[in-house]
Amino acid sequence: MPDRRNLYFFHEKNTELAEKIEYLRELAVKHKFTLVSDSSNANIIVSIGDDGTFLQAVRKTNFRQDCLYVGISVTGTLNMYCDFDISNIDELLEAMNNEQIEVRRYPVIEVSVDNNPSFYCLNECSIRSPIIKTFVVDVFIDDIHFETFRGDGMIVATPTGSTAYNKSVNGAVVDPLLPCLQISELASLNNKHYRTLGSSFILSNQRKLRLKVVQDGNDYPIIGMDNEAVSIRHVENLDFSLSEKRIKTVKLKDNSFWEKVRRTFI
Repeated sequence: MPDRRNLYFFHEKNTELAEKIEYLRELAVKHKFTLVSDSSNANIIVSIGDDGTFLQAVRKTNFRQDCLYVGISVTGTLNMYCDFDISNIDELLEAMNNEQIEVRRYPVIEVSVDNNPSFYCLNECSIRSPIIKTFVVDVFIDDIHFETFRGDGMIVATPTGSTAYNKSVNGAVVDPLLPCLQISELASLNNKHYRTLGSSFILSNQRKLRLKVVQDGNDYPIIGMDNEAVSIRHVENLDFSLSEKRIKTVKLKDNSFWEKVRRTFI
């Protein structure tokens, strides 16, 4: 694609933000960016909203590796995926003009359900029981049986996703420079009859994870894909790996992942 300044804005319809979004569009044209209406023609995809909007922007534009994603917050605070605030867009322009922007690459989970075509997750993929009954899953690491889990479900998270759903169940916060998957339990049942590891564990990007659903009548799990969920009948196997895909975003040089963690949680 010869023109590397094709810009696509992704946002929800919001009349309160309409004026600010129009200002962004005018500003983009003024600085010689070309606005496109089809995200497949864009080199830069700008998400305007919050972290949830950013996740949707990546998913709805098919986890593209050949473009940059930019997160602009509208909540008044910077988020994990949003380095810029819509009320202070001059900061973005100043950073671009003074070369204070760096490209950051986020790892992505690749998931296949019963050998069907893969889908991808930027934060996490979770599997949960849809009814009030323990959910039984055999856990395999590189085709070796590791444990049999009984409980509400499991979360498989990326390092960047470690600060989201994973953290709420006491999973570890993982540096995104470490290419890995983190597996966390949801309300595991542990007693003298049933036993799991009882803590989160981390797998390198060389490992493969399989969750095999035990068909005991509770085989219609809810599968969460970042901030979306689907229910699939008679799921037997979910296969996880760290994809070779990397989502490229732009960040301020003085706004590292750990600075975001400190600002958000401490």
